[in-house]
Amino acid sequence: MRHKISWSDLPGQRVGVWGLGVEGRSTIGKLATLAVEPAVLVDDDPTAGGHDVGKVTATADGGLAHLETCDVVIKAPGISRYRDDVARLEQCGVAVVGGLGLWLQEADLTRVACVTGTKGKSTTSSIAGHLLRGLGATGIIAGNIGLPPYDPTITTTPDYWLIETSSYQATDLAVSPPVVAVTSLHPDHLDWHHGTENYFRDKLSACSLPGAQTTIANGDSDLLRQREELLGPHVTWVRLAEHTSARWPDALGLLGDHNRRNALIAAAVLQALGVPGAHDEDRLHTAAGGYNALLHRLQVVADVDGVTFVDDTLSTNVLPTLAALAAFPTRRVALIAGGHDRHIDYRPLAEGLRHRTLPTLVLTVPDNGPRIRQALLTHGAGTQAAEQPCDNQRQAVARAFEWARPDGVVLLSPAAPSFGQFRNYKERSADFLAAARLLARVPPGGG
Repeated sequence: MRHKISWSDLPGQRVGVWGLGVEGRSTIGKLATLAVEPAVLVDDDPTAGGHDVGKVTATADGGLAHLETCDVVIKAPGISRYRDDVARLEQCGVAVVGGLGLWLQEADLTRVACVTGTKGKSTTSSIAGHLLRGLGATGIIAGNIGLPPYDPTITTTPDYWLIETSSYQATDLAVSPPVVAVTSLHPDHLDWHHGTENYFRDKLSACSLPGAQTTIANGDSDLLRQREELLGPHVTWVRLAEHTSARWPDALGLLGDHNRRNALIAAAVLQALGVPGAHDEDRLHTAAGGYNALLHRLQVVADVDGVTFVDDTLSTNVLPTLAALAAFPTRRVALIAGGHDRHIDYRPLAEGLRHRTLPTLVLTVPDNGPRIRQALLTHGAGTQAAEQPCDNQRQAVARAFEWARPDGVVLLSPAAPSFGQFRNYKERSADFLAAARLLARVPPGGG
């Protein structure tokens, strides 16, 4: 249920906080500014995240019963709307809300854009923020990419807000700003959303909530074009073929057509917001200069004996991994893929590899490496592609390096999250870089 409640409605209510990650801590801070003391603090795992465990109740150890005594429960985005315990709270008359939804209810929405998409939303939000500053406006990038916009440490009021919005957060919204951008669409987070179509509907829901007017959408996405009816009252399609003469995105220094499209979507967002100068190619080119790309997204991290090592560890499904491969159309690529298994379909990866004209080696690692390998074998990844199972990432990096010599690319673009072999994506990335640096100290032919 989507509740039309704002932060200013909470004083006088019995409020519970469920989930104490980044958003949960911001929620507690925001409540303090309203002189609201949380009636109960609940987390699925109170021992994680350095909480004061004595003040936090585990969901499965009485926490849910405590939440049932509240008028309003502010939940973390990671707690699925489809969980039985969420439904139970709603049945008890408890309003289960998210912090972003509370903030949007009373924000000046004419100064807000939400940026969503299976992949590309962080880069697009980052580019939009960089262009804003270059055009002489002030902007804050918030939401899934950084701090929630209601975090009390944010003390300035910018000209514009750019809110990266995840599919999890979208289910907590009751209103949308007039401008929403969708960078891509591909099955993801199916366990949270309980199925592909639920995910698509939830991901795109911000496009058609009350207040939504214009959706800036990736016009090169078949899945988005097939779901135009979910994209709100007016859609502005951004297609690469219609912007071939635009030179300003080159000044960003990003790899790949997908990042060029992300840049074009970012500019279209600013144009829809009415930012002065956003339609001027020369001003955009000047504004684009000096952009610092986000870490772990097609980031060149090492060059060893002519072999380029690229960290794209935040590519956690097939769509961005194929985009990463497409960024190297003239080089041999050794792709390292695999991680936590979310049971997504890897047939599109096999089909995408058929379009590679240069040799590609796919090295699969646990936990879902065997499933990826089976998809490649079953659906035929093309005559230029080969696959090789590995026990772990270090082994995959070493084998990839030997195969990629003398002038190829070793690409970590796993098409899966990091959980299982690593605690998080940062640990996976650090292991990749350490393996590359180790190889730099091994003489040719050495072991």
